Amino acid sequence: MTSKPRLFSGMQPSANSLQIGNYIGALLQWKNLQASYDAVFCIVDLHALTVPQDPALLRENTRRTAAQYIAAGIDPAESTLFVQSHVPAHPELAWVLNTITGFGEASRMTQFKDKSAKQGTDGATVGLFAYPMLMAADILLYDAVAVPVGDDQRQHVELTRDLAGRFNSRFGATFVVPEAVILKETARIYDLQEPTAKMSKSASSESGVVWLMDEPSVTAKKIRAAVTDDGREVRFDRGEKPGIANLLTIYSVLAGKTIPELEAEYSGRGYGDLKKDLADVVVETFGPIRARTLELLDDPAELDRVLAGNAARAAEIADVTLAKVYDRIGLLPRA
Repeated sequence: MTSKPRLFSGMQPSANSLQIGNYIGALLQWKNLQASYDAVFCIVDLHALTVPQDPALLRENTRRTAAQYIAAGIDPAESTLFVQSHVPAHPELAWVLNTITGFGEASRMTQFKDKSAKQGTDGATVGLFAYPMLMAADILLYDAVAVPVGDDQRQHVELTRDLAGRFNSRFGATFVVPEAVILKETARIYDLQEPTAKMSKSASSESGVVWLMDEPSVTAKKIRAAVTDDGREVRFDRGEKPGIANLLTIYSVLAGKTIPELEAEYSGRGYGDLKKDLADVVVETFGPIRARTLELLDDPAELDRVLAGNAARAAEIADVTLAKVYDRIGLLPRA
């Protein structure tokens, strides 16, 4: 039994490859947090159902996401890495939390308002509306004290804290009230072709996104073709030089060098030198991850065995929490 505080975080299997923003903005930090936390990482496939999915593609993307987690350094022996739908306690607790969440409270979630506005009245589902309560269940099942999230998810963690406190007040101390650990904003990665827009799996142009599973030659070509700015000076300035600032951010994180060190290294040199060297760094970083991912995917039965074992470990924790919740609210115990 570990004495380390517990951490929970998750990511949707929404593409067949993670992109460099996922790696730098989440996975790299998750990998480092494993040392100081009892880490629980979840591939949140139930959340993915809030938009239409091709069933065969969803299954494939779930396995590919898991393989990339492992290849990027999430150790399923050191951490608990599992698929959300493999632990039934998640939707079960979500239903209980739905019953203590106010309709107006849920309606104020900015992500629901933004996404439903894009999808229209007929496209937005009850599942999308209830997404934050399922996320709260994900977190609360594991007594997590820390929840690493991007700033766009801060409101959902605040709702989780409110629901935990509300349940504890009504039914007695049950849930640990978690804290959001906001992942470093300095690590936000922007589109290579539109460096004022966050890099996204749903980007309008493939050339602006660096995928972990890209062929190395494709990765290098995208970096070398990245949009830059007026002038030749390699200087970090998000306002005046968003393209160069983005490339320097990527370089800094992957090479372990500070921005001022890189500015000094490329003083008097052109953008071409920066992009050529950065392409080498990115290929060197992602090459082994890509190779290990493909190796894991070559043996899906073994990958499924690892995920099943981790899901069993997760369920041991989650089922205890759920049983306590059911008892507190007056449901008969299961035989």
